[in-house]
Amino acid sequence: MCGIVGLFLKNKSLEPQLGQMLAGMLGTMCERGPDSAGFAVYGSGDSGHVKLTLRGASAKTNFAALAGMVEDAIGAPVLVETHATHAVFTVPAELETAAREAIAAEDQTVKVVSAGNRMEIYKEVGRPDKVAQRFDLAHMKGSHGIGHTRMATESAVTVDGAHPFATGRNQCLVHHSSLSNHNALRRKLVRKGMSFETENDTEVAAHYLTWRMEEGETLGQALESSIEDLDGFYTFVVGTESGFGVLRDPIACKHAVLAETDDYVAFGTEYRALAVLPGIEKAKVWEAEPATVYFWERH
Repeated sequence: MCGIVGLFLKNKSLEPQLGQMLAGMLGTMCERGPDSAGFAVYGSGDSGHVKLTLRGASAKTNFAALAGMVEDAIGAPVLVETHATHAVFTVPAELETAAREAIAAEDQTVKVVSAGNRMEIYKEVGRPDKVAQRFDLAHMKGSHGIGHTRMATESAVTVDGAHPFATGRNQCLVHHSSLSNHNALRRKLVRKGMSFETENDTEVAAHYLTWRMEEGETLGQALESSIEDLDGFYTFVVGTESGFGVLRDPIACKHAVLAETDDYVAFGTEYRALAVLPGIEKAKVWEAEPATVYFWERH
């Protein structure tokens, strides 16, 4: 099962409504995956700083105290925003590695979920509408975002197994269905120095795209390469700092619906996820073609 939604705003005046629109889309997907859910939002930020999204062991995690320890360790201010079990630490970009090391040294129960100049990721176990409410998605602003609901079929129901997976700065991926050769690909990527936290095949796909881009490919080229290297039935939605992309496998047996207006581009595993959007009655609506890379970017 599982379900994916994505929204890319062409009209900047809609950015204050991004979270509200994305929450409405995600809420329609509850029946497709009640085990866990998550979302990525690309909001404010700048190239001189990196946002580290952290996940604590519980809502009682003292992120303010941890931020003070990180400040002492890196010798620079740390801006903190807390959202339930998660927090966003904004640090100077050149001190990202030092900040990560300080976080790991001070509290091993805290995990770094993502890193990006504008990207923030939130995920938890439970129904997607409840997860969106917990993190107050409806009040988040930004240019684009993606979300996922999960029915765990290939790994345990845990927060670690929830989507999105972020394996590169500003980059995240959500995935519908399953890969058949992910174990062989995992072994290959481990030999190239990559490490994995879960048994989820989506984490393998995310690392694969990161590896291809580290080898010099663009996101579009990496997605094209995945058509040859990845086996199985899948739909990928990938977020980057400037846009988002969609790819279905060559057989394309899983649903994937796109809609575009002058104001936005939207993706949903089912059309009903798009039906909540303003102006959808005037949108161009189509099913994504097999083995075809779609990408929208704001320059």
